[in-house]
Amino acid sequence: MASEDPKTAAAVAAAEAAGPQAGETVRTDSWIWSVRLLKTRSLASTACRGGHVRVNGERVKPAHSLRVGDEVRLRHEGRERVVVVKRLIRKRVGAPVAVQCYVDNSPPPPPRDAVAPAGVRDRGAGRPTKRDRRELERLRGLGGPGAPGGTAPRP
Repeated sequence: MASEDPKTAAAVAAAEAAGPQAGETVRTDSWIWSVRLLKTRSLASTACRGGHVRVNGERVKPAHSLRVGDEVRLRHEGRERVVVVKRLIRKRVGAPVAVQCYVDNSPPPPPRDAVAPAGVRDRGAGRPTKRDRRELERLRGLGGPGAPGGTAPRP
């Protein structure tokens, strides 16, 4: 990149020198942590074991070997990240350097206001009235008059 500053260029060079040589591979959990997709390596390892990480469409274990060009899909905190490996690194680096190690093809995150708030009652509002409870049941589809499995109206 022609417009990158000298500090970033030096950091990229240092990360590449400390990283694997040509033809070598890096553990999936280590790379996810190194490029700052997750905060800790243990979180990355847990995500791999839990099936939240896919490489080229397949669920992988933490020790799976990554190569340049692999597509990594990571599901974390309700958001899916889709990245293509551009550089392999082993050590955690700063954010400006980490961004240069992958191509981010993730869908944009949903706007914050688009997320519907959970059914939270105001503190001190007390127990819901019968009408409130029926309304909640109707919204949740749990039963009530006219709902499947609910009480039928009297003839």
